[in-house]
Amino acid sequence: MSTYGPWGIVAGGSDGVGVAFAHGMASRGVNVVLVARRVPVLEAAADDIRARYGVEVRTVALDLSATGALAELARVTSDLEVGLLVYNAGADNHSVAFLDKDLDAHLELVHRNCTAVLEAAYRFGAPMVARGRGAVVLVTSGAAWAGGATLAAYGATKAFDLILAESLWAEWRGSGVDVLGLVLGRTDTPSHRRMRDAGGESYGGELADPYDVAEQALTHLGDGPTWIHGSANPTGGSPFGALSRRDAVLAMSRGASAGKEAGVER
Repeated sequence: MSTYGPWGIVAGGSDGVGVAFAHGMASRGVNVVLVARRVPVLEAAADDIRARYGVEVRTVALDLSATGALAELARVTSDLEVGLLVYNAGADNHSVAFLDKDLDAHLELVHRNCTAVLEAAYRFGAPMVARGRGAVVLVTSGAAWAGGATLAAYGATKAFDLILAESLWAEWRGSGVDVLGLVLGRTDTPSHRRMRDAGGESYGGELADPYDVAEQALTHLGDGPTWIHGSANPTGGSPFGALSRRDAVLAMSRGASAGKEAGVER
């Protein structure tokens, strides 16, 4: 609260990792703005957080892939001092070959995961830099490490988010604003389960707990630019190490096609 507060925004805050971030922020006394599309889930999450922690909670029902969504979010929160932004929206529930998905679906994903993320960082990061305090968390994925079959648009957008977070960390590190690119592997979220169910896939393998993910990130906000959840070296580099780009792409493709995309969160 004293370092980043008094308000935080969680984009994609109705369930999964997003709502876990909201709980973690509220438990530290930070008031929360929850942003998501599904109003009933959004309101239920807000009621739970209010009851548990006694903080203020606002809900904003927005489709972050829609034109003007971030301008509207900035407008309805203009009376708040936002000191912590978590952008968690942007999962892809339908992993298919590039040409098997409609072009409009690709463009919507790119807008939600790239354009909207950049706009959110700009609109809410600028006042933080001006005040000399704040934090921005951009949630990305192991799909950002290399290209892979059936991951073309999603992996590309998550690579954008990773590079954006690292670049903002480099620019803002002396301003009092922390930036963290949070790289997730397979995480037990409703989105991940919907993707598995749609593909008839099992839940084999260990899934990260969203609350562990959020708590670790909040604890390490000042340890950017990158935090790789579940890694033995969370501030280290790509798990593909010294592999050539070709071998990394082939390895990512094999993992995706087998439904065992280690280090890939969707």
